[in-house]
Amino acid sequence: MTDRINHWIDGKPCEGVSERSGDVFDPATGQVRAKVAFAAQDDVDAAVAAASRALPGWRGTSLAGRTRVLFAFRELLSARRHELAKIVTSEHGKVESDAAGEVARAIENVEYACGAAQMLKGGFSENASTGVDVYSISQPLGVVGVISPFNFPAMVPLWFVPNALACGNTVVLKPSEKDPSAAVFIAELFAEAGLPDGVLNVLHGDKVAVDGLLEHRDVKAISFVGSTPIAKYVYETGTRQGKRVQALGGAKNHMVVLPDADLDLAADAAVSAGFGSAGERCMAVSVVVAVDPVGDELVAKIADRIKRLRVGDGMRPTSEMGPLVTAAHHERVESYVEAGVEAGARLVVDGRGIEVDGEDGGFWLGPTLFDQVTPDMSVYTDEIFGPVLAVARAEGYDAALELINANPYGNGTAIFTNDGRAARRFQNEVEVGMVGVNVPIPVPVGYYSFGGWKDSLFGDSHAYGPEGFHFFTRTKVVTSRWPDPSQGGVNLGFPRNS
Repeated sequence: MTDRINHWIDGKPCEGVSERSGDVFDPATGQVRAKVAFAAQDDVDAAVAAASRALPGWRGTSLAGRTRVLFAFRELLSARRHELAKIVTSEHGKVESDAAGEVARAIENVEYACGAAQMLKGGFSENASTGVDVYSISQPLGVVGVISPFNFPAMVPLWFVPNALACGNTVVLKPSEKDPSAAVFIAELFAEAGLPDGVLNVLHGDKVAVDGLLEHRDVKAISFVGSTPIAKYVYETGTRQGKRVQALGGAKNHMVVLPDADLDLAADAAVSAGFGSAGERCMAVSVVVAVDPVGDELVAKIADRIKRLRVGDGMRPTSEMGPLVTAAHHERVESYVEAGVEAGARLVVDGRGIEVDGEDGGFWLGPTLFDQVTPDMSVYTDEIFGPVLAVARAEGYDAALELINANPYGNGTAIFTNDGRAARRFQNEVEVGMVGVNVPIPVPVGYYSFGGWKDSLFGDSHAYGPEGFHFFTRTKVVTSRWPDPSQGGVNLGFPRNS
């Protein structure tokens, strides 16, 4: 009998009223491992109602009380991190080392949220005017929605949920229907840590659930991570409903390799950043910009390393890259390989039909490398979100920079060089939100904030870190004056009685 993954509403599993459901696959076998409930509007209403009922009590809980729950959750999450990593691998397909790294970065964000008391301090100005004090306080927004993607089913929810809870909000989390079990596991750990019922709810589903949260009058804010077209839709729909929205979109991340770079280091970085998690990362390197004259040597080094990569079932310790998440996604990514060949790019390594350490029914596509890619090709313009790495050539630094800045995405980028002046110039001139210098995937640590520019972000707040606390609070400024009894009170401009 196929397992059923239910919603988590008001502190317990909930089947919901809808009869609709979706398949959750084991990507390494191609077999259905579970059915996940798809929410109807009544289920959305039930989750939001539970969060609304829990709001007054959670908002009224002291900062010390909230952070005690977060500290307890952090300890539980750390103790059971390997269990969560296995859940991620079983539904997403990424190898366990990748899944373990995902959980480790999630724990970083929880640890940062444990410092809520420091982050939520306001300002105070004594005697701003005679006898008048002015001060600011940060207050929660209310019920907030989090819509997270399939590629990081544990980490991305924990970009948002801990900060939202620390600030005194209650949350409805809508994880990807492709790998929903991690979100339920997280909710169960929060309940074990002492989080009151209804403060965190998990709602599964598709567009019905997403639109239900975007349009619900009691949901005050939305945090979203996904593709750029959907991010734009979420932002426009949510803001039209008067909500605060941060919507992180897609990417086309470039890695510039200058002629003075250590090419072995650059080739290692290109392979790990391009093919880790089967390329299903918004921060994956998808374009290597080889600055003349190093292109031929760099491509040869990358190709040599690709041939040594072990592709197989993520549960097997020898595997270095797993399958893609679904058959539909596999078909989409493979179509880009065919399109690249038709467009005239040089296919250096073809990942189609690769022999793998796993079952034939899995959603397999091996690491694929193109050279001589130009900006008019779909393998360059589109976010492929798979193990397809493109190499573009540039005549010099200026041409490489122009290529990146002309791209509509601005999520992450990297430069590989031994020239400090070139690196400093690059970090100043490149129009991208996150920059790595000899670091291929420049994801910020938990006490900085994550986010891109241009079509990679809709809204003005990045995820987690200081901007995460800013997003989940609103500021109230109080101007205060206390009457002096010896003066008979405050003169408000009205005549005193004789």
